[in-house]
Parts: sequence; C-alpha cells; structure tokens
Amino acid sequence: MGRYNFAPQRVHQAATRLLQARETGRATIASQPPPPWYTVIGNLPPSERLVRPPLQPAQRKGRKASKLFQPVKLQYPEDQLRLDFFGDHPWELARPRQILEDDGKDYQKFDWSQLDQPTKQVDGESLVQRQAWLMGLPDTYPAYTKAGAYDKARKEFYEVRHTQEIERRVAREEALWTGAEFGPSPLTVGMELEDQKYEEWREWAAKEIMAYKQLSGSSGSALDQDSPLDPVLDADVLSAMEEVEPSVPGSKRGQTAQGGAFVHA
Repeated sequence: MGRYNFAPQRVHQAATRLLQARETGRATIASQPPPPWYTVIGNLPPSERLVRPPLQPAQRKGRKASKLFQPVKLQYPEDQLRLDFFGDHPWELARPRQILEDDGKDYQKFDWSQLDQPTKQVDGESLVQRQAWLMGLPDTYPAYTKAGAYDKARKEFYEVRHTQEIERRVAREEALWTGAEFGPSPLTVGMELEDQKYEEWREWAAKEIMAYKQLSGSSGSALDQDSPLDPVLDADVLSAMEEVEPSVPGSKRGQTAQGGAFVHA
C-alpha cells in the first residue's frame, strides 16, 4: 500500500462497473435499481480515510520546577515613591551621594519629622523617607495622601536646595574677596579645547589645499612651480578660509553644511 489510500474514492467506480456488468447480463439476471447511496457518493465522494483514527490519550509532560530556585521579588513601599521622584527630577541621580554606613543602623538615627538630618546630606532618598513618614502618620494627626505628602516633602526639598545654593554663592564671593583664585570653569575649558581643535583643523585644511594645488600643477594647470606656496598669500586659500570661518562649531549658529576647504582625492 502506497503513501495515499484512494480506495474510498474508487467505491463509486467499482459500483458503476458492477451495475454495467449487471445490465450486460440482463437476460440471465433480473435488473436491479442502483442503491440509494450511489448518487450521493457520486456527488460527494468520501475523503481519504473512512475510518476515524482511535483517540490517543494525551501524554502529560513532567512538571518542571522552573521557579523552584528563583528568588522571590522583593518589593518595598518606597520603591514607587522613588520612581515618582526621580522620574520628575532625573538630574538628582547625577549628584554625588554618600552610601557608606558605619553600623548599618542609620535608619534608627534619623527622625523624619524634618527633612534635613544632622548626619546625612539631603538627597532624593531623604525626600522619599520624608514622604513615607508623612503618609504613615497615626490617626491623631492630619492624614496625608500620596500626592499631598509628595507636594509637602518636595517643597521642603526645594527650600533646602535653595539655601544650599545661596551658601555656595556667598562662600565663593567671600573667597574672591579675600584673594582666592579659582581655575577656569568646565565651560571655559571646553571652549579652549574646541578652539584648539579648530586651529589644528585650520592648519590641516591649509596643507590639504597646498597638496591639491601641487597635484593640479603637476597635471599641467596654470600654477607656477617657482612661486611660493604660502597659504596666507594665496587668494584662493584666503577665500576658502573666509567661507568656512563664520560656520565654526563654537559659534551660536553652529556648523553649517555649506562651504569648506578642498577635500583631498
């Protein structure tokens, strides 16, 4: 038996041949009408399989303890408060923080009835603990919702930050008054480095223009080989420099996409 079983489709053909054989021998055998299923099976031939396959019981796979040794996810009420605060103040994460603990019991030394603590710098964690303390007040005190406690702690946090900024500004003015000298700011250092790179690029562009003109002169252009190749005295070099100079990266407008020195081949 091959891959496909066409026996069900050939039932109608076999019945047709049998009826034709009976009509041929009508003289000896009385003619009989075709069976009731003959017309139906001719219009609607059966499928390949006439027998329904036996139902196989599903084999249950062995249960694998995939999460047996997986640690339980720890969740704390302060986690959502931290997400809310640092989502609104992402630059607070850039401030340096002190995470060193002497004995691991700093939580017993802090009184979060106020935001500023004597032995701890004010940061985002201080606001979170202050908000949690306000939300956990007993019934004898006015209750704070999550939003109300966040607004109150946030205003206190802004006041502390404002006071610290004033103290730093006054300390700098006092130091300058007494003769202290501060180094350049990070912005000034960045501008100096940018100017240095621009001057290096300017020298490189002049050399590339000289090389391009030498290449053009060797191919038979009108460049005089005996003339000095001084980029300062060359009119083409000066025009190229004047075209590029207004669009330096350090300007307010920024670097544009037009003009520039010749590019070497």
